[in-house]
Amino acid sequence: MASIEEQLELIERGAVDCISREELIKKLKKSEATGIPLKIKAGFDPTAPDLHLGHTVLLQKLKHFQDLGHEIYFLIGDFTGMIGDPTGKSETRKALTVEEVAANAESYKEQVFKILDPEKTQVVFNSAWLGKLTSIDMIKLASQLTVARMLERDDFHNRFTSGKPISIHEFLYPLIQGYDSVALQADVELGGTDQLFNLLMGRDLQRSHKQEPQVVLTMPLLEGLDGINKMSKSLGNYIGITESADNIYGKVLSVSDDLMFRYFSLLSDLSNTEIADLRRKVDSNVLHPKEVKKQLARELTARFHGPAAAEAAEENFAKVFQQGGVPDDIPEVRCVAAAPIALPQLLVDAGLVKSTSEARRMIQQSAVAINGEKVGDVTALVNPLGEILVKVGKRRFCKVIFG
Repeated sequence: MASIEEQLELIERGAVDCISREELIKKLKKSEATGIPLKIKAGFDPTAPDLHLGHTVLLQKLKHFQDLGHEIYFLIGDFTGMIGDPTGKSETRKALTVEEVAANAESYKEQVFKILDPEKTQVVFNSAWLGKLTSIDMIKLASQLTVARMLERDDFHNRFTSGKPISIHEFLYPLIQGYDSVALQADVELGGTDQLFNLLMGRDLQRSHKQEPQVVLTMPLLEGLDGINKMSKSLGNYIGITESADNIYGKVLSVSDDLMFRYFSLLSDLSNTEIADLRRKVDSNVLHPKEVKKQLARELTARFHGPAAAEAAEENFAKVFQQGGVPDDIPEVRCVAAAPIALPQLLVDAGLVKSTSEARRMIQQSAVAINGEKVGDVTALVNPLGEILVKVGKRRFCKVIFG
């Protein structure tokens, strides 16, 4: 068992809020004295089928607690997911169906064990206890909070003052999320900084149920590839953990030098000392930032695809982007055409772009090449003979075989 000081160093790494540190130390000392691990909880509403690196910030912190010997509860909000977390939203979220929530939940279970140890992780669904609450139970739960307190939240306040509707069920969300902590008797709950109101609700409800309040630990929202906005699939600035090894490796290398060490701090398994040593070597020009970024790309790619795939991705990246070569494994598409085909349509048919308008834009930007030759004419026709190698942008390749 690591000392209290060593545990605190790892637990607080990258964290924003710890409410409160004194309570956390008290809980850690009690755990050390009794040999009973702390119950650590983090909840994820299965609102989309795939996780990205932004989600893994919390998973990485759960792993820290797991490595320290504490009991991890990965909570899938199959019940709360059907309501939709209103946090940061300017309008009511579209509710998911039971089928959508179930499918996404299964996908989450498969993905989280790329980081957490499945033998030491309790996967729980909050429908197990929330689905059993009676109407009387819900009324009692709702009595724990006032409308005035709810309107202290910026998102609700802004919607209220601007005349945008707030559904009653959205007021219930923080309450039932907080009730999860009561049901699990959590010692510590993790969440993003945007979840602070909901996490504190858990402390309030535990007190009212005569439980020792949980410690709240918030983690920052990871910036995406643009270095500005939080990582999000809707913004297209994300790195999905189910993406190919080549994509993960290449996307990590595209992260700015300024953002690189933030990714190290929040996502890497390297120790604080090791990360500080890398930063010192970069600052003193002993190491080039790109070499350090390669180390981060290898680590994160290996986490989701294994060391061999990470090594292959690095070799492939060097071959394609540093030596001007072609990937070893590129998709092949067969095309049957009796007459010359317009290049924009061919790019769509080959799956390299989503629309002919995108194709024309890429052609105009000189981002399209056929057999290594750039094409800048949006009216270009391709003769349907033999096979050609098509490249769009830096990473999209396809071999088109005619006939």
